[in-house]
Parts: sequence; structure tokens; C-alpha cells
Amino acid sequence: MVLALPRGGIPVAAEVARELRLPLDILVVRKVSLPQEPELALGAVASGGAVALNWDLMERLGVGEEDLAPVIAREREHVETLDHALRGNHPPFDIRRRTALVVDDGLATGATMRAAVTALQGAGAERVIGAVPVGAAATCREVARHADQMICLETPEPFYAVGEWYQEFPQVSDEEARRYLAASWKAMAKAG
Repeated sequence: MVLALPRGGIPVAAEVARELRLPLDILVVRKVSLPQEPELALGAVASGGAVALNWDLMERLGVGEEDLAPVIAREREHVETLDHALRGNHPPFDIRRRTALVVDDGLATGATMRAAVTALQGAGAERVIGAVPVGAAATCREVARHADQMICLETPEPFYAVGEWYQEFPQVSDEEARRYLAASWKAMAKAG
């Protein structure tokens, strides 16, 4: 099964799922950061409630889990809201005893991919494979320690941001994400 990390991972994952003729679903993951440092990912929260925290970074910054508790609670609400907005009443696929190929548009800090891996392992996936077209080399190696396999097609140096490696890098709207999912779900229903 191919699982997209919304929203940016959906167009990439849709192509992977189509090419491999596998079902496509989503796994919503939200970054956990401090209000004063919104771009600094200290961890992430995923659908199903899984939390992955970067304990080393938190220790270096003097941030404790209790400091992040309100942020984690807020991000859990955002996860549930986005999951429902994209999925509607379509139930998630059962991942137990299956291989999950988690796809995103790129890997910078790795926080969301690590949370996805943790969530899927906790949900009973047999194997969890991360896949991105581009990522920071050190981050790809770090995520590979947690997943059964990590595929990073390109690991350019220096690496500053995912978007710089795309000719076009527009935001994916909820409506566009729903269209990708509906098309995939319809194709899988036809295939039986």
C-alpha cells in the first residue's frame, strides 16, 4: 500500500501508486514546534495519535516534553481535522500485516517521516518503507535507522529546502488532494 503524507506528498504518491498498481491512502502528520520557532521541528504527530520527538534536539534546546504538551494536543486536533477534510467518510485502509510505502515530496528534517514510520509500526504494518524524490543525505540516513528501508532518489549537497529541487513547487490544496484520492480509490474499486 502507498501512503501519502499530505498535502505535498499526495501528487508524488499518486504517481507511485498508479505506476505500482497499489492502493493509495493518506497518513496525516503535523510538525511539532515551539511557537517562537515555528520552522524548527522538534517532532511530529501522526494520524492515530503517534508522536515522534527529537529528544537530542530538545535536550540541546532545554525543552521538555511538558513544554510541548499543549502543542502536541493542538497538532493532534489539526491532524484529525485534516484527515477528515481529505478522507471524508472513506475509511482508512487496514495496514496490519501489510507493507506500507510512505511517500512525501522530500525530506528536510525528517520529523514527519519519522512520525509516519512510528505510527505505521504501531498500527501493525509488516514493513515500513519511506520514499522521497529528494532529501538531505544525513536526514535520509537518520530516517533509515527507524524504517525498514528508506529510499531517497537524490541527496544533493548542499541541501537547504525541498522546494529548491523542484521546477514548480505549488501548495497542494485540499480540493486537489481529494481529487487525487478519489481517483485512486475509484481505480482500486474497479480493479477489485
